[in-house]
Amino acid sequence: MRAVQRVGDAVVAVVDGAVAGFVMVVDDEVEQVYVARNHRGSGVAVALLAEAERLVAAGGHGRAWLAVVAGNLRARTFYTRNGWEDTGVFDHHAPSDQGPVRVPAHRYVKRLVTPPHG
Repeated sequence: MRAVQRVGDAVVAVVDGAVAGFVMVVDDEVEQVYVARNHRGSGVAVALLAEAERLVAAGGHGRAWLAVVAGNLRARTFYTRNGWEDTGVFDHHAPSDQGPVRVPAHRYVKRLVTPPHG
């Protein structure tokens, strides 16, 4: 049920008529970045992350953040390569049907250029 409630927060990448990945943004947080296995390394993740950054900036935020589980070295390397900074370990409280679950994670942040208002 949670997925149905979050559709408005998601941007989906479609390649050749199939879902290649998605990103979810809430306020200044890039909450989810997912790329299907057969599209990893194809540029889909870069495009989704750029769109997430654009959405955060368009929302008036000068910085975006996201959480990465410590063991996800592939993701941590990807975010660093794309200009995100690891600001250290914190307890991320991931939502679940039974309430928030504490997940040790690294907080990554990126300063953004916010679009001019006019």
